[in-house]
Amino acid sequence: MTARPGADSAVPARSAPAAAEFVAAVVVTRYRAGLLRESLAAIAEQTRSLDLVVVVDNGADPETEEVVRGCGLPVAYVPSKANLGGAGGFALGLLTALARGADWIWCADDDGRPGSADALAILLEEARRRDLAEVSPAVVDKDDPLRLAFPLRRGVRWKGSVSDFGRDEFLPGYASLFNGALFRAGTLEAVGVPDLRLFIRGDETEVHRRLQRSGLRFGTTMRATYLHPQGGDEFLPILGGRLAAQYPNDDVKRYFTYRNRGYLMAQPGMRWLFPLELVRFGYFFLSRGDLRGLRTWLGLTRAGRRERFRRP
Repeated sequence: MTARPGADSAVPARSAPAAAEFVAAVVVTRYRAGLLRESLAAIAEQTRSLDLVVVVDNGADPETEEVVRGCGLPVAYVPSKANLGGAGGFALGLLTALARGADWIWCADDDGRPGSADALAILLEEARRRDLAEVSPAVVDKDDPLRLAFPLRRGVRWKGSVSDFGRDEFLPGYASLFNGALFRAGTLEAVGVPDLRLFIRGDETEVHRRLQRSGLRFGTTMRATYLHPQGGDEFLPILGGRLAAQYPNDDVKRYFTYRNRGYLMAQPGMRWLFPLELVRFGYFFLSRGDLRGLRTWLGLTRAGRRERFRRP
């Protein structure tokens, strides 16, 4: 069977009936054994059981390995003595799953978990029924599942509540990747894996950019949820709430967010964003009287555009 997610492009898919398809999950972790235990427990409860769970350990931590070995799942534990970040960790995990023969790959994280036992089954059903190259669940706040973990822009408005959408609504062309996202193997062969150079922040946006440019069909279903710590608090309102500027709460996160965003805005399909971001962040920092913050933002954005991928 050949999957055809778009009229002008096709994702190569392995010929296998649904019951015989090899479904793998990829989890990236680093020194968070307690959270990882919760994530793996939720994965183990899925009504559609996993054929393989690849755990990439960016800390090569003995406690983490003990959790993985004792989770009761069919696992491939992949320790890395180098911290590859989320981007490198997922790249390594996705390639490992592909090398093991996976037909579908479900992305997870150590601080998140599926919102229900049938989340994976729903995603598989949606992908097959809608002929999707990738499908994501709604990513919701683990402390308040009626609230989205990341604000979602529809047109010119930001929406932050699950109630803003229909219960069975499908959002074409939108995906919060690596938080419960399900990929066909052929999709990754078409668009590639995350860029190691990004380390953290923006790697999911870069793969989303590739998905958009590939012409493949993908999106988010509101039928399934993935629980994740609230991330919308980084987006601070400006101009009376009509716009928002992302301002992470520590220097390291700001470094990677702004540098990687600079790189992204220099790539095909995203270049139109730079003038808008210049106005948005110029207004944001100047309205706070933060000239140093504006200079830092400009310097990091310039470094990203020039592909100066150094760690702080």
